[in-house]
Amino acid sequence: MKIKYIDQVPEAINSLHDKLLRIEELLRTTLALPEQADELLTIEQAAKFLNLSKVTIYSYVQHRSIPYNKRAKKLYFRRSELLEWVASGRKKTFAEIKSESQSL
Repeated sequence: MKIKYIDQVPEAINSLHDKLLRIEELLRTTLALPEQADELLTIEQAAKFLNLSKVTIYSYVQHRSIPYNKRAKKLYFRRSELLEWVASGRKKTFAEIKSESQSL
């Protein structure tokens, strides 16, 4: 962000402040403290945590492709299980595949 005029400074500061707030929120959600790892999340919190829409989460629940708990018609998600679910979708890089094929 390049500032040409002095009157652009307040706008630049506000922009930087907003970016810092977003970074803080990302750090809070992705670098959860160990005691938060098993925290129960509502569907709204799970959607925000995974950066998905609630509709997408409901679809995954309907197809039983995401780990969830249901009690009294409400859905709950464990943060640790969601992290494992995301990690289980990891795809190998071409270098990893090549390395494995050469070791056979």
